[in-house]
Amino acid sequence: MGRGKKPLLEKVKISKIAAEGKSIAYVDDKVLFVPNTVPGDIVDVQVTRKRKSFLEGYVTHMHQESDLRISPVCAHFGVCGGCKWQNLPYEKQLEFKQQEIADNLQRIGKVTPQDIRPIIGSAQQFYYRNKLEFTFSDKRFLTREEIRQETNLERTPALGFHVPGLFDKVVDITHCCLQGSLSNEIRNFIRQYGVEHGLRFYNIREQHGFLRTLIIRTASTGEIMVILAFGQEEPTAREALLEALKNNFPQITSLLYVINEKLNDNLTDQQILCYYGQDYIFEEMEGLKFKIGPKSFYQTNSEQAYHLYSKTRELAALTGEETVYDLYTGTGTIANFIARKARKVIGIEYVPEAIEDAKVNSEINSIHNTAFYAGDMKEVLNAGFISQHGHPDVIITDPPRAGMHPDVIQTILNAAPHRIVYVSCNSATQARDLQLMSEAYEVKTVQPVDMFPHTHHVENIVLLHKKNCL
Repeated sequence: MGRGKKPLLEKVKISKIAAEGKSIAYVDDKVLFVPNTVPGDIVDVQVTRKRKSFLEGYVTHMHQESDLRISPVCAHFGVCGGCKWQNLPYEKQLEFKQQEIADNLQRIGKVTPQDIRPIIGSAQQFYYRNKLEFTFSDKRFLTREEIRQETNLERTPALGFHVPGLFDKVVDITHCCLQGSLSNEIRNFIRQYGVEHGLRFYNIREQHGFLRTLIIRTASTGEIMVILAFGQEEPTAREALLEALKNNFPQITSLLYVINEKLNDNLTDQQILCYYGQDYIFEEMEGLKFKIGPKSFYQTNSEQAYHLYSKTRELAALTGEETVYDLYTGTGTIANFIARKARKVIGIEYVPEAIEDAKVNSEINSIHNTAFYAGDMKEVLNAGFISQHGHPDVIITDPPRAGMHPDVIQTILNAAPHRIVYVSCNSATQARDLQLMSEAYEVKTVQPVDMFPHTHHVENIVLLHKKNCL
């Protein structure tokens, strides 16, 4: 297959699931990545990208559907890109996730775990998220099918999700199956209000407009937080919209807003103001209360978060005598959850606001054996810090997707705790880090936990024991 015009490939049989929620086929000794397909599908594929070793494309015609394929529940499936596996039975999703973790551990980590436990699936496969972030756009995204119709298409404003790979395109979402009905009602109300009152939806490419982003957080306690980000300050319009939300949705317990005039949507460095209610909500787990502010991290699947933390505590095998370091502690959820089983827990986190929440979470739960410190992990966690706060018997680490910095890994190796419990949302970077620790530690147990049904994402817990340590 030469360079030049990108071909249309006919009657391609999809072979297996690949990373990032795509499937793959093999054409002329090349790997072909195709979204929204499942193994066994026979399809025509329009190639959109050609490289020396792989191709990418999209389906133009379905010749034969796989026996594995099921009908997606969401009307936006295949466009918004959020739930790429809705066309697969859930039990098959779990099989693929378990296999991906085993493959990454063996291929990247060069380890053969003694105990890979079955993945813990989510009892709730829809409406399980407690947080969603939406984007406003002054022109909704048009699908290929709509464009091919060659009709006078109306580019109405949108409030929804970014199209994968297109930073300035937003799919207008009418009903999302990830968060409960009230979330959908609030989002649709805001969109309709904005259109009816002539409010300017944000133009992402030109970086101007009034309505910019929306965050909705819900808790198992029934509390609801809504955060509206405005691209510029227009006091009259802003107050009228917020008041309308307050009056129409008395269920909202925390109504916040921010004026974000930056060139990106990140709100961690912005002042978020409270219009109504309190500037936080509470989540509960095993009798503990966790304060969640607008910038706080909390696992987005509350029910599965309990399984994740319970298994983490179980694998840590605490007796009440241990000093535990909880790295990347966030708002101290794991640290406070395990504190009753430890002598002392030290939490470290980069975000200062999260550390303040972690301290509050200890206080409101009458937990007195925790201490929390803010700063860059590779700068804070060093020999001096360990000398000051005590040698860790157990380290629990839950880093971001990129994994741990090599300096952090070296400090952990120097500290030489008896056990390490490594929680990760990216088994590939986790496996890489395990390989760096393999001379001193061996993998004992692997416990996958599915936090995100219908997506390729999966959490994984790995227990490591120090070699030659009883």
